[in-house]
Amino acid sequence: MASSSSIPSGASAAVLKPSEPMSDFAVSVVGPNFDEGIDLQQLLASYNRIGFQANSLGKAIDIVNKMRSWRLSDEPIAEDEDEEFRKPEIRENTRCNVFLGYTSNLISSGLREIILHLVKHKHVSAITTTAGGIEEDFIKCLGKTYLADYNLDGASLRQRGMNRIGNLIVPNDNYCKFEDWLMPILDTMLEEQKTTGQVWSPSSFILRLGKEINNEESVYYWAYKNDIPVFCPALTDGSLGDMLYFHSFKNPGLIVDIVQDIRGLNELSRQSRKAGMIILGGGVCKHQIANAMLIRNGADYSVYINTGQEFDGSDSGARPDEAVSWGKIRAGTESVKVFADATLVFPLLVAATFARDVHTKP
Repeated sequence: MASSSSIPSGASAAVLKPSEPMSDFAVSVVGPNFDEGIDLQQLLASYNRIGFQANSLGKAIDIVNKMRSWRLSDEPIAEDEDEEFRKPEIRENTRCNVFLGYTSNLISSGLREIILHLVKHKHVSAITTTAGGIEEDFIKCLGKTYLADYNLDGASLRQRGMNRIGNLIVPNDNYCKFEDWLMPILDTMLEEQKTTGQVWSPSSFILRLGKEINNEESVYYWAYKNDIPVFCPALTDGSLGDMLYFHSFKNPGLIVDIVQDIRGLNELSRQSRKAGMIILGGGVCKHQIANAMLIRNGADYSVYINTGQEFDGSDSGARPDEAVSWGKIRAGTESVKVFADATLVFPLLVAATFARDVHTKP
């Protein structure tokens, strides 16, 4: 057996290099202790010390709770404070405006019901999504979406009149029902446009459909009821676009003006005393909100949840720090990106924030 004196000094120094004091890293890694018995809120609180993406989710929970709790009344009155914001009733009621963005597939999924809860209870100030994120909500009021499998054969599904969204299936009959419901509404909207001279915007178009669906299972019914604007710059990129295309032959003349909405969204951002972004996914819904934040020199709180990577230069996968460089997130503010499928982590985020105080069944 070799003696300790025969251990190569270089190897020993490399392996047993002493550490500096851990003053830069004050929080140690600790996971939840199930031996003690923990409830959901205790489990979610433990995420801050698990590490990896659990740690990012824990940070996202903290940031969203700060969005929820911020009030102007808690801020000192600055010397240059606008006279309007000095009024006690204004200061007490001014909160952080939460801008929620999500891709269409999330309305196709069961996250629709979570988004509905946020809109129903006025937890968000504005929404930005894509065409599928609008139409799939109304289509679900007319017919069901079904769980299936990622590996089903596309050609066979096409022959059977079934459309696959990941591991979900939407029967084509649902879109036929959607056409039957939508076309008379488009006729009425066109007549109103001709009578009043007022053209539609995507947001007024969507709120009108929310009124017409008159169904409490609809996200946009509650947006209509609670006067929450829904912005959809890509309104024609889906079945809604198909229906508008067909309608333009049957009864031409309907106008939908996107300029009204870019002004509406940007002005809502500019006038927000504090602004927070919660964005699920990438593409239009992410960039449109972030770009609106530029008008006010950046968001104050930012949470991204998506699986995209930044290495192709796409904004969809970009981390928050890239938005800081553009002035879309304010330097020095709190932001995080959770690299995860939103269907996995958004229910947990909402459970630990907006829905935390909701009474649960015993």
